[in-house]
Amino acid sequence: MTKRDQPPVSPTYSSDASPGSASRRSFLKTLGVAATTPVALAESAKGAPTTQYLNLVKNHASSSANSKVRMALIGTGGMGIGDMQTALQVDGVEMVAACDLYDGRLRRAKELWGDGLTVTRDYRTLLDRTDIDAVINATTDHWHEKISSDAMRKGKHVYCEKPMVQKVDDGHTLIKVSNETGKVFQVGSQFASSIIIAKAKELLKAGDIGELVFAEAIYDRHSAMGAWQYSIPPDASPQTVDWDTYLGSAPKRSWDPLRFFRWRNYQDYGTGIAGDLYVHLLTTLHTITGSLGPNRVYSSGGTRYWKDGRDVPDIQLSVYDYPKTAEHPEFNLTTRSNFVDGGGGNYLVRLVGTEGDLSIGWDSLTVHRNKFPKAPGMSIDNFPKDQKELYIAQYNKLYPAIPEMEGPKEFKYSVPKDYKGDRYEHFVNFFNSVRDKKPNIEDATFGLRACGPTQCGNMSLLQKKVVSWDPVKMKIGNAV
Repeated sequence: MTKRDQPPVSPTYSSDASPGSASRRSFLKTLGVAATTPVALAESAKGAPTTQYLNLVKNHASSSANSKVRMALIGTGGMGIGDMQTALQVDGVEMVAACDLYDGRLRRAKELWGDGLTVTRDYRTLLDRTDIDAVINATTDHWHEKISSDAMRKGKHVYCEKPMVQKVDDGHTLIKVSNETGKVFQVGSQFASSIIIAKAKELLKAGDIGELVFAEAIYDRHSAMGAWQYSIPPDASPQTVDWDTYLGSAPKRSWDPLRFFRWRNYQDYGTGIAGDLYVHLLTTLHTITGSLGPNRVYSSGGTRYWKDGRDVPDIQLSVYDYPKTAEHPEFNLTTRSNFVDGGGGNYLVRLVGTEGDLSIGWDSLTVHRNKFPKAPGMSIDNFPKDQKELYIAQYNKLYPAIPEMEGPKEFKYSVPKDYKGDRYEHFVNFFNSVRDKKPNIEDATFGLRACGPTQCGNMSLLQKKVVSWDPVKMKIGNAV
């Protein structure tokens, strides 16, 4: 699993993450089955972990793989470019148009994908074209619902960057439009398609760590780019940027390049740490557990270092209470993100069970197993001799010593060398849904159940109260 959502660079009608790619080029188009033989390292006497390389069990050969899918990119910032470059690795995908509100990004799009590429500031002109099948919506959070809904109503399939929406009500609109139009709508939180997450789900279901009781997730950063200090181009001005269109549903303001190029720092256009990063963490957890979500959220934090005029925190901690369901027992989740982590940054998703835990890193999955012994042990040194002897006799009768085999205490899974990453897998799933009408792995309902609780967390942080969430109806409740 490659590092996801690297510290992003300047979006507009666009999202994040610089792809570091200079031009369109030929890619190996198919991943194939690529089922690598498991490689195991024997456990040593010291208990060294056993390692296995994850098999690529998916067959990416589609029954209609030769059918061309023609794409338009709306929002050609760092994440939009990265998404499109990844999409173009999949067989039969062609890019025909791009849209952005900053002229420099339109010039950059032509540098990347050719002078013949159609570019525009107005996304609606792309939706009117009959030769475009699908769009990537890599715009700012406050534009996600409007552009995605417009696209589906115009007959386009949509791959929409996370968080799916800025506001919960907009999420219900997207669910409705997706159902009414029958168009594929997939949220771009690519962890849902990760081979590592699939393995974690399998292990949890098999009972490898017993019954789930707790989960924790950490996503720390220690860089200016990681803290959304995106670069601002020298020619940024009201002449090169369509500022009025950019504001959209947000409050009207005079031109401000910080609010355009560093939009994640402001509640008017983004969703802060929770929307940018916690949505990924909840997507991971919900995919593994099958959960519909928590019913209570509490969040705290503040601005500790990046006091640059932003109105969102640079450190945020949240606690989510998950109720018992048919899919999982009652458990709690904690999340943490710190944008001034002097330790250098950290990423971890850890599920803790009664008999072990699952620890998920950037490109590996480690299982620790610690089964409770059947015999509880004895604390009898304070007993008199006669009581001690009587207790030992009763104890040995209840818990006779029976030799049992023991497996490895630690087991590590790693991705194979030819794994192209979870974002590639996510696009493969998207195009399979488009071509073959296969079930969508991360539809609008899933997307709202991942981002809705993070909005509750932002409300909790501002109001300093616990906020309730209905994971079934996907509605925000009362703050208490």
